[in-house]
Amino acid sequence: MIDKALLPAGLRDVLPPDAAFEAAVEARLLELFALNGYERVDPPLAEFETSFLADEGAAIAADTFRIMDPISQHMLALRSDMTLQVARIARTRLAGEPRPLRLAYAGQVLRVGVSQLHTERQVAQAGVELIGAEDVSADVEVARLAFEALEALGTSGVSIDLGVPALVRALLADAGLEEDTVLGDALGRKDVAAVAERGGPRFSALMAATGPYDMAAPVLATLDLPPEATALRDRLLEVAAAVSAAATELRITIDPVEHRGFQYYSGVAFSLFVSGNRGEVGRGGRYRAEGETGTGVTFYLDAIHRLLRPPAPRSRLFLPYGADGAERRRWQADGWITLQALAPTSDPAAEARRLGCGYLLGARGLEALDGDSE
Repeated sequence: MIDKALLPAGLRDVLPPDAAFEAAVEARLLELFALNGYERVDPPLAEFETSFLADEGAAIAADTFRIMDPISQHMLALRSDMTLQVARIARTRLAGEPRPLRLAYAGQVLRVGVSQLHTERQVAQAGVELIGAEDVSADVEVARLAFEALEALGTSGVSIDLGVPALVRALLADAGLEEDTVLGDALGRKDVAAVAERGGPRFSALMAATGPYDMAAPVLATLDLPPEATALRDRLLEVAAAVSAAATELRITIDPVEHRGFQYYSGVAFSLFVSGNRGEVGRGGRYRAEGETGTGVTFYLDAIHRLLRPPAPRSRLFLPYGADGAERRRWQADGWITLQALAPTSDPAAEARRLGCGYLLGARGLEALDGDSE
């Protein structure tokens, strides 16, 4: 017999009360985004493969599911990322709107692969994109908003790891080592010995400029780099200084060699961490997509949910069969969850307990099922 509860690896059912809690967290984030001027867009779950994976989308091709559309007979890509979808909307549907555009989104994405830290393949995301602004102040606004959003949700110990993935790419190209995947992997693993062996002093010095902002920034500032890498380094330091000034309680680290998973980012990028979580809870940064520059942040809601304490459940009130709508709405307006009998019952208290209600609206008014009445 087929086990209908069995799901593919990395997929899960979300049950009560978790589903309601997760929806409430998403709604809270979207409210915070809206208060900062970010208006919601809602991209489709699937797009034509040829458009979704074109240009910058090629960077996420390996993590994207494809299916055949029986109507058009074209291959579709199930979204594994929403940032590029928002960039497409900005460049097409909202091409005539004044820049910068502030857009927000929330939804599910589906990914092919998993890792030790991220075992889910269907992931809930929420985020913002600030499109059409080149200034450092745009990078700072997004980083500051990410910090404020995490704090508003009730997390503590928020830190941001700032880097510029294009810096590694620029240095590899300058040294003629673009194809050296061993060196690239060693940089990502922070393997000091392997980096020294294959990359030499310049890459070793870059690795040494990793750590807390106040310690790493002076080291990074003194490095002798080729022109393109120097410009990227200077932008990173400028953004880091501005973020430090704008969010004084945010812990900032600098990692100039981190580049894994940031394939389509062209400028300063960052990862967000919260005390108590093994991996990152969000990621963002500057990119160029659809011929337009943007900077944004994506929150991984599954990771955030695990860090938060769900609210205490509201009291559940059992209403008798035939109770009118006005009375039901009155109790609901006072914060009660109401369950109304669908048929007459000889033992309302037993039925209320069976349905998980702690209170009953009986002949004596509101009655607690432990025997007390109110």
